[in-house]
Amino acid sequence: MTFFIGTFENKVDKKGRVSVPATFRQMLADQPFQGIVIFRSYRADALEAAGMDFMRRLHKSMSSNLDLFSDEHDDLATAILADSHQLSFDGDGRILLPPALIAHAQISDRAAFVGKGDLFQVWNPATLEEKKQEARDRAKAKKLTITLDREGENG
Repeated sequence: MTFFIGTFENKVDKKGRVSVPATFRQMLADQPFQGIVIFRSYRADALEAAGMDFMRRLHKSMSSNLDLFSDEHDDLATAILADSHQLSFDGDGRILLPPALIAHAQISDRAAFVGKGDLFQVWNPATLEEKKQEARDRAKAKKLTITLDREGENG
């Protein structure tokens, strides 16, 4: 099962190639498709990325919870599935980011990879730092906490 954590910053070359962090690639090593699925975030100036297994689970969840021909299903399928790109890893663990995705995330010579559990995001590093500070400030202001699931504990 994939689980992405941490933040990594890598160089983007003039062709739009960037190395996916080794720890992220290791999480995807057992999947038949050796690469990632990536799409524009509709919530931020960033890219959302995951393995094909996550995309299948996402589609199954959409199909189970939304009427197939509803506006909601159509909107999500268009915003996520129709906008997705399958990007294979090259021999050096790099992907080639399409120009439209680079423009959406305002990525130039560096990209930040941010683990979010089941998926990860790709950001312009400067934009990411602003977003992280905003998230910390909101969490602090709301005094957010979470109860840890007891699953896996002995006794």
